[in-house]
Amino acid sequence: MFHSLPDEYVRAQIAAGALVLFGVLRVIGAAVAVQRGWRISIVTRSFIGAAVVFCVPELVGLFGSFPVSHQALVVLEGKAAGCALALFCAPIVSHRLGYE
Repeated sequence: MFHSLPDEYVRAQIAAGALVLFGVLRVIGAAVAVQRGWRISIVTRSFIGAAVVFCVPELVGLFGSFPVSHQALVVLEGKAAGCALALFCAPIVSHRLGYE
């Protein structure tokens, strides 16, 4: 018998993982940028690009095959939500820590 997790659980777990991944990396990136004298706007743009690259496999799966497209859509929604939230909140945390 096959049991699968509900879409909400999968979406929430993927979003939490992307939030932690990109949130922590963005704060570390801001700290490194301050130490090396890089512009914060370059760091922000590079993390936006990394978030898009992070979501590309699900976009390919979404448009590539029909039976897997529902699962790819759920994972894509989770990744996109987690990345968007992380890239919104991480600059606030970086600013509070004095890196921006």
